[in-house]
Amino acid sequence: MTLEAESRPAEADGTRRRARTVLAVLALFIVINAADKAVLGLTAGPIKDELDLTATEFGTIASGFYLLFSLSAVSVGFLGDRIRPRPLLAVLALVWAAAQLPILLPAAGFGALVATRVMLGAGEGPGYPLANYTAFTWYPEKRRALPSAVVVAGGAGGSVLAAPLVILVSETLGWRAAFGLLGAAGLLWTVLWLRLGGGGPYTARLGPGDEPSAVNDAVPFWRVVTTGTWLGATLSTFAVMWTLALGFAWVPLYLEEQAGFSDAEISAIVGLPALSMAVLVLSAGALAHRLLRRGVSARIAQGLLGALLPLLAGVCLLLMTRAAPAALMLPLLVVAFSAGNGQTPLTNAAIADICPPGRRSAALGLSYALAALSSLLAPYVTGRIIDAAPNEAIGYGRAFDLAAWLLITGAALSVLLIRPDRDARVLLGHTAPKPTASAATAEPSAKE
Repeated sequence: MTLEAESRPAEADGTRRRARTVLAVLALFIVINAADKAVLGLTAGPIKDELDLTATEFGTIASGFYLLFSLSAVSVGFLGDRIRPRPLLAVLALVWAAAQLPILLPAAGFGALVATRVMLGAGEGPGYPLANYTAFTWYPEKRRALPSAVVVAGGAGGSVLAAPLVILVSETLGWRAAFGLLGAAGLLWTVLWLRLGGGGPYTARLGPGDEPSAVNDAVPFWRVVTTGTWLGATLSTFAVMWTLALGFAWVPLYLEEQAGFSDAEISAIVGLPALSMAVLVLSAGALAHRLLRRGVSARIAQGLLGALLPLLAGVCLLLMTRAAPAALMLPLLVVAFSAGNGQTPLTNAAIADICPPGRRSAALGLSYALAALSSLLAPYVTGRIIDAAPNEAIGYGRAFDLAAWLLITGAALSVLLIRPDRDARVLLGHTAPKPTASAATAEPSAKE
């Protein structure tokens, strides 16, 4: 097999409409992805009561989701450069459904929850980078921050929709029914994707032949993953994903056990960070897109602008457990668990912009996989910190402080390392026989 790429801009009205349709379906994919993650935390109280779990045992279940998450993200990331995204994404959604539906069985207990969360994580690990990669195949270089923001915003939408729906289903039909509902959602999305989805024209495509193309092989993969941009984006995302995993698994319990909120109040509160995240993600993506179109360097538009968001999140997280009145604590909680993810579309676009098309899926997948190791650690480490503390309030405070300092460190690394313009010149110039300005910025495309 070979990878063949043709330079053909996608300007036709039909292509633009198709791009918007595919982007909307991909955003829905991430909605379900986020809801699958959130369901465990949202049903944590009934699960702990019915199964008589300690904090460490519940943290083990939550961390199990990430056991194969990174390995799967890496493996499918490399496959994404060789197999069309349409079948890959459909298979992932089917794995999600297969992992959620067994929880409907009354006999499914601690072991079943661990096993199915491991399976779900294996299916969801590649989901986000592959969705971003697929979205990028519909948009040219320097126009990817906003589409990536739409995909990331789907995660916020999943949290907003999941909170009231999961709690309502859990209270009326039992917590197991919430897992079954999300399994059915995965099956329905698969049908929709097979009908409407697919890759776009800005990508390297599989074609007949036996030799790999120069576009894919001219740049060794190690050169991509040792750039400052790739390293800075990956390390910063590690801190962001630690905080997200902490939020999914422990914030609902924190609001119930420490802040004293009712289930109805929690269902409304946990949606607020997601709404804030959607606003920040789309605003950051739109601002970066505007800055790049006006000629501002990618280091400022993607690196420095992005770094401000996890810095803000870290400061708010440090203050949150030290703010006594709920009227002050809640705004800090909302910003702490939302602002960091506003950086994500900017770092994804930065990685995509420095890669030749034949390296893009693998580069995004490996970055996400390594960053997701934090998600494996965060729920379990948090449970151990809480169990080891003199009381739960102190334990939560220590765990949240750890996440805050990770965010601040990630922001500092973003400022120092993310320089997409410089790294793109080095890497894309390396792919061209004669390095020129036009060759360094050429965007390969291919037939659907």
